Amino acid sequence: MLFSTTVRQRLGILATAALLSVALPAGAAWAQKTKTKSQPAAETTAVASSFNVEIPSIDALDSNVDDETLRAIFSGALAENADALAGLTATSITIPEIMLETTTTVDGKTSEATIIFADLELTDITDGIAASVTLSGMTVDAGDDGSADFGVLSAANFNIGGVLGLYGLVDGGGQTELETIYTDFRFDGGTFEAPDVSCTMGAMTAAEFKARPLNYSFAEIMALAESLEAQEDDPSPETVGAALRMYVDLFTAFETSPAEFEGFECSGVDDEDRPLSFTVAGMSMGAMSPGIYPSIAMDGLDVTVEGDGTVQVGNITIKEMDFSGPIAAIEAAPEAIDEAWFTDNARSLIPAFTGFSFSDVLVDVPDPESDGERISASIGAFDLTLGAYYNGIPTDLLTTASNIVIDLPENSGDEQVKQLIDLGVTNIDAGFAIDASWNEADNTIAVDEVSITGANLATVALAGTITNATDALFSVDEDQALAAAMAVAISHLKLDVTDAGLADIILARVAADQGSDPATMRPVFAGLAEGTVVGLLAGAAEAQKVGAALNAFVSGKAKYLTIEMTAKEAPGLGMLDFIAAETDPTTLIGKVTIDATAK
Repeated sequence: MLFSTTVRQRLGILATAALLSVALPAGAAWAQKTKTKSQPAAETTAVASSFNVEIPSIDALDSNVDDETLRAIFSGALAENADALAGLTATSITIPEIMLETTTTVDGKTSEATIIFADLELTDITDGIAASVTLSGMTVDAGDDGSADFGVLSAANFNIGGVLGLYGLVDGGGQTELETIYTDFRFDGGTFEAPDVSCTMGAMTAAEFKARPLNYSFAEIMALAESLEAQEDDPSPETVGAALRMYVDLFTAFETSPAEFEGFECSGVDDEDRPLSFTVAGMSMGAMSPGIYPSIAMDGLDVTVEGDGTVQVGNITIKEMDFSGPIAAIEAAPEAIDEAWFTDNARSLIPAFTGFSFSDVLVDVPDPESDGERISASIGAFDLTLGAYYNGIPTDLLTTASNIVIDLPENSGDEQVKQLIDLGVTNIDAGFAIDASWNEADNTIAVDEVSITGANLATVALAGTITNATDALFSVDEDQALAAAMAVAISHLKLDVTDAGLADIILARVAADQGSDPATMRPVFAGLAEGTVVGLLAGAAEAQKVGAALNAFVSGKAKYLTIEMTAKEAPGLGMLDFIAAETDPTTLIGKVTIDATAK
């Protein structure tokens, strides 16, 4: 949807909106009885819009700006009177009511809405800084399209001059440091009604917002936007370079304290007219600083369709992202940024994303691939943590999951599922963990854990050390990275197996098929396992010890089995060693020391 407006028209609209959006994020343009129209662009979709704003009165007490100028400012002439507003001093400025009427026509269909802002008040204003700014409420009436009613919105220490300087509407005086724009922001929430949905929103709070003047004026930003629009899908390298540098400037111009939102609750109907509810108990956003995108957490997500299914999540957290690497790459880039530059710097443009997590997940929905079957599952917790990025690749990795519970469908066509059901397993409660990190100093990767766990079944955990892991492994040169990968070796491996009931289930099934009992079958299988291992390790000094440990584990005398393999020579077993072992595993026996214990 495109509007054909001049740069100056857009500047006035955006500057006015920006002032209130920074001070009062839920606000809209301030104006007094004025009308502005935008003509539809020459596109397939014909769009026309207009707005009419009425302000019955403005009460300015002890103001150093005359009423006529104040009326001009609140009528949208913000850019023209920015200097006067930046130096505003007054005991108070009160506007009992602002009524905004909008009309939008899209392809012949017209929509109208009336927005009323109640009791806008700025108090104790000295040289462009208001001790407080308050809006007692806002209502929206869009006829058949819906309505809304919002509560008090307020902030303290509102720096009007700082906002104007931020967007280049007044001279920032060479300021490069962040300064406070407002503190103690609070929005009391409200309600929203539409034809198919109604919502109640909770309060929102934030302690402080800081900013610095942008390096680009509003006029420059809008001119660049128009240039991108005119060039459509094939912007010039010069335009791309200017746009990226502008984004970097924007992304490093703000700092916020953590923000809290008390959530919302919505109810309505879906496409099939079934009652639907959508609830979020609360949300929080971490502190934002130049180059750092904050973490965002959501608590108590619940989506339920009556008679169909439900999805619930106790918590979802998207962890912070560090854009300092991409920012540095763009700042060092040439004025014209072409496709070749993107190809050469692809890794440098990857932000350091620290991961995400979720917990207390419950899913109960129809299976779209099966008539009458349902997907019933839950997840206790999942976490992915990434760190120590090198050339755009995280070299520290930790991911864990617990209590992944899945009910196995009785009529499944999957052979593995059928086998589990035949063994008497009707649901799976599983978890896993992967924990690995690269040590640049000694060129090793410590694999602290790669494990999978099945409650009341078994746990298998693998750990080890990978050597010859040089920084070339993370090279931006694919051939160099491949060569480095081929050169890595394994110096140590440790396998831990815990039997928590899986052996009993398998032996019970096998014994039933053989017309025997598990107690009789266990020593038979234990002897076979020991004999196989001793034969495989023939000639190795550790053969008998490993065989005895395996016998104790399979027979049920021990529930824990540990097998360790250590390379006899540095740097360890390489790729060629494992390739040879695919056809003849015995080639590894003389190159490693094997130990095993069972208890």
